[in-house]
Amino acid sequence: MKTYLHIVVLLSLMVVGCARTVDDRVEEVVATPSLLKLSAIDSLMWWRADSALAVMMEFAASPEADSLDVFEGHYCQVLIAELLYKNDYGQSNRKELVKAVGFFDSIVGMDGADTRGKSDARGASLQRDAFLAARAHYINGVGYYERDSLIEACEEYLNALRMMEEHFEEKVLVGHKARFMALTYNRLVELFSKQFMQEPAIYCGKQSLIYSRIAPTSPYAVSNVLYRIGKQYDKLKVADSAAYYYDRALEIMPDRNNLIYRDIVSSRALFDYEWHHDTIRALDSLKRMAIQAANETERLHRFPAIGNIYQDIRQYDSAKAYLMPVFESENEAIDKKLAARVLHIIAISEGDTLNASQYAQILVEDVTSTANKQLRNSQLNDLFQQYLQWEQEKAEAERRQAEQLAARRRLVRGVVTAMVVLLVLGLGLWWWMAKRRKEHETETQTLNEEKQQLQTQVDDALQQLQTVDEALQQLQTQADDALQQARAMLPQRVADLYRAKVPNRLERIMEEFEAAYPGAMERVAAAYPNLTKTEAQLFVLSFLQFRAKEEADLLGLSQNTVLQYRSNLRKKTGNASISSFLEA
Repeated sequence: MKTYLHIVVLLSLMVVGCARTVDDRVEEVVATPSLLKLSAIDSLMWWRADSALAVMMEFAASPEADSLDVFEGHYCQVLIAELLYKNDYGQSNRKELVKAVGFFDSIVGMDGADTRGKSDARGASLQRDAFLAARAHYINGVGYYERDSLIEACEEYLNALRMMEEHFEEKVLVGHKARFMALTYNRLVELFSKQFMQEPAIYCGKQSLIYSRIAPTSPYAVSNVLYRIGKQYDKLKVADSAAYYYDRALEIMPDRNNLIYRDIVSSRALFDYEWHHDTIRALDSLKRMAIQAANETERLHRFPAIGNIYQDIRQYDSAKAYLMPVFESENEAIDKKLAARVLHIIAISEGDTLNASQYAQILVEDVTSTANKQLRNSQLNDLFQQYLQWEQEKAEAERRQAEQLAARRRLVRGVVTAMVVLLVLGLGLWWWMAKRRKEHETETQTLNEEKQQLQTQVDDALQQLQTVDEALQQLQTQADDALQQARAMLPQRVADLYRAKVPNRLERIMEEFEAAYPGAMERVAAAYPNLTKTEAQLFVLSFLQFRAKEEADLLGLSQNTVLQYRSNLRKKTGNASISSFLEA
């Protein structure tokens, strides 16, 4: 307690020092000694948050903390909030942090949103400010989450993602930025998971997995993300996917002496019991993890799963032996509710109406909050769908930009060709005139001057051609990147559309495929002119790895009819794959 109060007092002094200049005029940020100090603390925080907090406390007590300019003051507030969070302290500078969010949003907005690809000094400054703005939104969302304001927390996390995606190309999201993206998506996974919103949680989990593999936030980061995705599929009763992610998480786990490993094994045991009814093996795994628990809280957290299995196989005394300690403990409310739910079932089965009423009283609180939870989930889903819509519109804008760049490139190539032809004709004319002038010795000097002048023009034209070619290469690279991104996102977009159950989802799936592989369907039609529209659609759905049942669902046909169409398709195409018609 003494250490905590010491930290709060020093950081409170830091808050005062940082706040003294927040109303000053915003000027161009220069690398002052104070800014360099804050940047050093920032860099250390990503690797050793405890050490960074100690350095920040030392800095808070120094004279430098009283002379921060406006940028440094707001930067300091973001760092304080992050350090408190990473060291498990409550957020004590909410008012100053909210001001920092507005400040960084304003300076990014003043300088322009699109800083991607900039390499000059101001571009680097803009990207730094955009990263700080994203971090400010993220840590502000953490503060909302700690106060159970889930709507505001979700909105801030999504704002952080938008800020990063607007200002940074995918190829530069490495190091600290990749770790930040992984952390932000992880917070959304936690938020959606606790609200039992599995599909948003899975989407965010898969996004987190991408960045966790680029820059792991811990030795167990990738395993943990795989596990969390598996849990969401488990809740959705998608057995194959759940088993895959559970097993993959265990395969890459660096060691077994950690909480994440015990969580995965426990969830896998419950999964095996539910799908394979291997009671003995499931109970053995769950009990081993309870024995290996790091503390009493974790041990009791393992008990409801064991008690639930014993209740399911009607061994009520064994079930109560595990559930009663949880119900009578000060453990998390969710564990007590899980225990109460199973104990309520047992009490009813045993005719124990007195205890059944006692357990039901706890469960009534859950029922009364259902309406509020549904409203909150609806609002959260609206926020998430708006984010997906924004992502889709951004991808569509990038696709159109790529098409425009390709058209411009064709135009520039035509202009360059015309310039080369004119240049060749001009050179031919020049040589003809030079030959004629050689016959007249009195005009030799004039001929040499004209030749030198034309040579200079040729050199300038060649230099211009080189510049144009470099610009064309850059445009082509950007177009290729946009197309690759569309192809990378195709499986997820197709999966989302299929689950959306909208009337036109088949047409939208075909549109997504044609956007990712432009011209593919024209090449298929040219190669197999006798294909029907349905057969062509099946050709694409097979490439997208839809099963026959899913294809029947999309086409509005029976599964047998789909199988007959597949047979006809194989006969017409010679069992060929659409992959051969896709551009590299």
